[in-house]
Amino acid sequence: MLWQPATRSVLHDVLVVLWPLPALAGFLLGAYELFWHQRLVAEVGRLAGPVFLEHLLPSEVLRTFLASIYGPNVANDDVIAGVLGGSGMKPRGDDLTISTGTTVKLELQGIDTKTYHLMTTQRYQFRTSVPVDRFVIFATSNALLRDTISAACRYPLFELYFIPDSSLFLDSVDDLRHSTQIAIDYLDHEGQRRSAEPSQIPPLEVKFSEWANYLTFFRESMGPLPKLSPMNHMSDLRIFECDLSGIADDHVVRAICGLTVWSRTLQRTNDGFCYWQSPYPSFVDKISFDATGLAVDQSPPHEFRIMPFTFRSATASAQWLQAGELKELDVRSWLLPGHGVALLWREALR
Repeated sequence: MLWQPATRSVLHDVLVVLWPLPALAGFLLGAYELFWHQRLVAEVGRLAGPVFLEHLLPSEVLRTFLASIYGPNVANDDVIAGVLGGSGMKPRGDDLTISTGTTVKLELQGIDTKTYHLMTTQRYQFRTSVPVDRFVIFATSNALLRDTISAACRYPLFELYFIPDSSLFLDSVDDLRHSTQIAIDYLDHEGQRRSAEPSQIPPLEVKFSEWANYLTFFRESMGPLPKLSPMNHMSDLRIFECDLSGIADDHVVRAICGLTVWSRTLQRTNDGFCYWQSPYPSFVDKISFDATGLAVDQSPPHEFRIMPFTFRSATASAQWLQAGELKELDVRSWLLPGHGVALLWREALR
């Protein structure tokens, strides 16, 4: 428009005819960059984001998200394991073990002045059915294994028991084997939901040569933890497996919807504590305690204190109480592996 040649020019004539096209393209591009780009990206993300996420592995979504916040770091896998449970490497979102309704009861029953039975009742209702027909029990007296098994377990349904006193380990494991009872809500081979009454399933001990199939750290290193040898833990670790089809009234167990576990372990009274930790991400409604049976003839009286290690709980100010004064702990919060509650005791002050 500004160029006016002295003589007629074919190039000038062409530009006069075509100039509206690049002008319109420039206008649209400028308007897109200034006004439409951010709105379009936000709208596409709002509409398509959930659809994309549903087709991605939960662990990969969370790993990418954590890396964008904390930076790439192998320690992010610990957070993934805590949020998703297990190793955080489940193949699909519906394979995750997440309990949306959980209650726990800890009961102390004295045997003599030195030992007692810790009886634990745990009830889980899972968000989606867990496609498995096996239940695995880990028992250890090794603190390192205790703190690593939940992240290293390769099976979706399991329970971990810790015996602080290594001298009681074998007796406590034997007690656990003969006392554990399990009840399940399950889906049979036709997809019908059924329930099985509490039953004692004889746990089968897993040979130490097969431990690598159950725990990742016997196959490879996990972060700062090097690969471990089963031979070095034959005295402080036992693994048992229960076939849940054994209590399913001749039905085939296709998936587990709910699980209740009753168990008993032998513990040392002068340990001065017992505790429960969540093996999976669980929404815990309440945790109750019964320590009235700890006292036996000639044993000194004890006082007790509840110490939760959770996101939050409706706990009264921490104080030492008599056994009969222990109240139900109203949690109503999510607990991730590593969260739980401890019950402490000491000889009553006179």
